[in-house]
Amino acid sequence: MIITKVALKNWRNFKQAEVTLDSRCFIVGPNACGKSNFLDIFRFCRDLVKQGGGLQKALSDRGGLSKIRCLTSNSSEPGIELSIHLLDNDETSWTYEIGVSRERGRNGRSLLRFEKVYKNTKLILERPNKLDKKDDSLLTQTHLEQINSNAAFREIANFFNATTYLHLVPQLIRYAHAFPSESLEGDPFGRTFLEKIAKASDGTREKKLKKIEQALQIVLPQFEELKFQRDEINGLPHLEAIYQHWRAGGAGRQREDQFSDGTLRLIGLFWSLLESNSLLLLEEPELSLHSEIIQKLPSLIYRLQTSQKRQVILTTHSTDLLSDEGISPKEVLIFTPEKQGTSIQKASDDNELMTLINTGFNIGEVVKPKTKPKDIDKLSFFK
Repeated sequence: MIITKVALKNWRNFKQAEVTLDSRCFIVGPNACGKSNFLDIFRFCRDLVKQGGGLQKALSDRGGLSKIRCLTSNSSEPGIELSIHLLDNDETSWTYEIGVSRERGRNGRSLLRFEKVYKNTKLILERPNKLDKKDDSLLTQTHLEQINSNAAFREIANFFNATTYLHLVPQLIRYAHAFPSESLEGDPFGRTFLEKIAKASDGTREKKLKKIEQALQIVLPQFEELKFQRDEINGLPHLEAIYQHWRAGGAGRQREDQFSDGTLRLIGLFWSLLESNSLLLLEEPELSLHSEIIQKLPSLIYRLQTSQKRQVILTTHSTDLLSDEGISPKEVLIFTPEKQGTSIQKASDDNELMTLINTGFNIGEVVKPKTKPKDIDKLSFFK
C-alpha cells in the first residue's frame, strides 16, 4: 500500500495544502519551512493506531491541539483537518479523513469534528454518528484506533502502524547507556537500534547484515566484515567491524562505539531499507556522508524499495543527492514559506524549472536557488 495524496488544513506550517505523492518522494525547502512537520502527518497517523496510542495520546505527545494548529489560522477555523488517500496492492483505493477541534473553555476537550473512510469512493464510515451525538465522549477516540470498530478498514490501521521514521543519531548508539532508559515513541533517533537488530531472527539478521557488509566493502576503506555479537558478560548486543590491518595478514577490529558517524548512519539506513514493505520516512539521509556516496543514494533507494514494494519519503538539503538523473521532477516537492503558511509545489509543475531541466540541468542545480533563504546574502557577522 502507498499514500497517493495528502490534503491538510491548519496543520502546523500549512494553512491549507494538497499534493499527490509518488512511491519515492524528495522534499526540499529552506530551514524551518515545515519539512519535518509534513513527515509528522504520517507519524501522527501511526500514533493513532499503535499499541498504547490513540487520538488523545497522539495530541498530547505533540503538546496538544493548540501546538499543532497552524499559527496563521483564525478563530473561525476550528482545529485541524487531514485527508490521506491510499492505494492497495490490489488497486483498492482508500481515503481516511479526520477533523479535530477543541471545545470552548480553558479545559476544553479535543474532539473529533468528523471521521470518514472511503473504499473505492464508497463512504463506509461517517462520524459523528447517532451514538456519538448521544454521548460526545465517544468523539475523544477515533474508530481507526479501535479494533472492534475498524474491521472494515483495518488495512489502513495496519499500514499506518507499520510506518518507520528514521533520523539516526550516532551518539545514541555509541552511548545508549548514558541516556535515560525510556526511549521516545518509535525510537526515531536509533537509541535502541542494536536491540532491534538483536530481535530479528538469526536468519533474517544474517541475511541483512551480509547485504550491508557488501555495500560497506565498496564505500569504506579497508572494510572487510560486519558481525553481530553479544557481550559474553552482560549479553548486550554489539556490531563488530573487521578492517584490513597494515600488517600483512593482520586485521583491526572495532565495535560500534568506534564507528564513524557516517558508518553508523549508513548501517541504519541500509537496515531500514531492507525492512518490511511499510512506509519509510527519512530525514536528511545525506548527513555525515561523502558526496560520492550521497549521489548513489537515490538509485540505491529505488532498487531496494522496488524489491520491497515500499514507499520512501525523505527530506534533504543536498544538491548532490538530487543530482541523480533518475529522479523525476514529479518526485520532488518544493516547500516555500509564505505569509499565510508554507505552500507545496511539485518541481514538474514549475514551468521555469522544467525549462531548465529540459535544457540539461539536473534537479539539484535548478532547485537550489528555489530553496535558499531569500536574504542569505545579507548574512554577515563581520560588517
